[in-house]
Amino acid sequence: MGDEFEPDILGLFVGDPLGVEPGLGNNAPAQILLFLENIYDYADFDMAVFRKEVRLTYLHELGHYLGWDEADLEARGLE
Repeated sequence: MGDEFEPDILGLFVGDPLGVEPGLGNNAPAQILLFLENIYDYADFDMAVFRKEVRLTYLHELGHYLGWDEADLEARGLE
C-alpha cells in the first residue's frame, strides 16, 4: 500500500461517502476494506478479541462512509 499507510492498518474506507454524488471526488466505488491478517495479529491470535475487533473496525469504517470524522467516531466509542 506504500508509505501512505501504516503496515499494521486494520481497516480503510475508500470511495465517496454517503450523500456525495459518485465520481465527483473519487474514482473508486464506496467500499470498506478490512485487513483481517493485521486484525488477527492485533488480537494476538485470540478469536474472541479478533471477532470484537473485526466488528469495531467495520463499524468505524462504516462511520466514515456515513460522513463521520474522527471526533464523531470517538463520541460513539468507535475509535
